[in-house]
Amino acid sequence: MTGREDLQFDAFAVDVRELLSRTVASLYSHLVTRPTGRAVRLAIENQLRDLRRPVLSLVDLSSVSVLDFSCADEVVAKLILAVQGDPGGGTFVLFQGVREFHREPIEAVLERHDLRAVVQVDAGPTRLMGPARAREGALWSRVEDEGRIARDRIPPVLYRDSGDEEILELLVRRRLVFRHPDRGDLHSLSALSRELGSGPPLSPGV
Repeated sequence: MTGREDLQFDAFAVDVRELLSRTVASLYSHLVTRPTGRAVRLAIENQLRDLRRPVLSLVDLSSVSVLDFSCADEVVAKLILAVQGDPGGGTFVLFQGVREFHREPIEAVLERHDLRAVVQVDAGPTRLMGPARAREGALWSRVEDEGRIARDRIPPVLYRDSGDEEILELLVRRRLVFRHPDRGDLHSLSALSRELGSGPPLSPGV
């Protein structure tokens, strides 16, 4: 019998501009009005629902030229809430192509809902956006810098102060990092996206 140590991780790429044109028949790259944002979010959720777990959804905003607050609430905040509410715990989301003018509405809705999001800004480094506390952000950054951490290396690499173990558990629960369910290895979402994009489905910890 194949155990979960042979777990395969899938990636699901979403070009929001393309999805927008198919979902609401828009000829523009403007993500505005709540009904539009809701339609795009529900289309993403419907496609995710049919995929095996675990799955990393790569939501590409690079071709979205206008993003208003109501659409950021739907496509970012409510999508994160849906991911965190996934009973199987196997759905993760990484927002890519986030441009400078996207940041204000995204940060506002994350603040309103007390959420964090893993984002790649303008094809640059991956960041944690949202109202994260300093130690939470610092620990997430250490995981991001390492990319992948074997279970036995987690304490010496990550834990600097008392309470860091609890902070790591919070990051895992919020789906901001991935922990292999059997091996206990940690993976940053950006490392997963790179590995999944360069070869066959990843078997974490192998």
